[in-house]
Amino acid sequence: MIAIKAFGRTKHLSSRILFGAFALSNATPKEADEMLEMIIRFGINHIDTAPSYGHSELSIGPWMKTHRDQFFLATKTEGRTYKTAMDELYQSLERLQVEAVDLWQMHNIINQEQWETAMKPGGAIDALLEAKKRGLTKYIGITGHGLAAPRRHLQSLERYDFDTVLLPYNFSLMQNEQYAADFDQLEKVCLERNVAIQTIKAIAKGIRPEHQSAQHNTWYAPIDDDEGIQLAVNWVLGNENVFLNTAGDKTLLEKTLKVASQFTVQPDDATMLKSMSNNGITPLFSGDEF
Repeated sequence: MIAIKAFGRTKHLSSRILFGAFALSNATPKEADEMLEMIIRFGINHIDTAPSYGHSELSIGPWMKTHRDQFFLATKTEGRTYKTAMDELYQSLERLQVEAVDLWQMHNIINQEQWETAMKPGGAIDALLEAKKRGLTKYIGITGHGLAAPRRHLQSLERYDFDTVLLPYNFSLMQNEQYAADFDQLEKVCLERNVAIQTIKAIAKGIRPEHQSAQHNTWYAPIDDDEGIQLAVNWVLGNENVFLNTAGDKTLLEKTLKVASQFTVQPDDATMLKSMSNNGITPLFSGDEF
């Protein structure tokens, strides 16, 4: 089984692997049932979804009728104003067939103008705080992609006391000295304030070439061989302060869960550098996207 750990200040004992429900974005009802049965089999008790993940929320909804107490349930909003965010929350609750979620997150809040809109009076932050006060969510969080994510999250944590953060984290990305320094600073603050750290893109191989057709349900090229996935997953899990959100593909999900259930130690840097070279792994993000 996969290890569990207190999910920050929430005190919920979440599995170290969180189910990234983008994998349900275009799944048939049968495929959705198979994936949800799979995560239960591996002891996953935490689901992370979003309205933008295709029909993910609709696929999860029927399961919540009978399995709600088995999962910490998180969703997101891309709304940047109070109204657009609240409207999206009500739609999510309807699709998920629940009265409340455990975690509601401001999704990909990186762009400066959007950040300013969301964080000012009348912005999405008012919706998150009201939803928490009214019991529509127990906790609130922020998510972000790109090299600017840790710095933006630090800025957001200076403004509001969020319960969770979510951002990219893998070995190749942490070879970027600036990103590594920013991530380490964010990690330090989160540990001091008991903010849960969720990570994504553990098994990202790099940008998928334009001429290459998609082989997986991911916008990037993922590592898909067993050894490569094992090294990448074990490296992330080797940081006991973070959780790993799975990639959005059914076949990659099963491989990830299998290796995570057998996790022992974090691979050393020499092993990871060799894997990067042998498998053509390159950083997924470049440039300052702040």
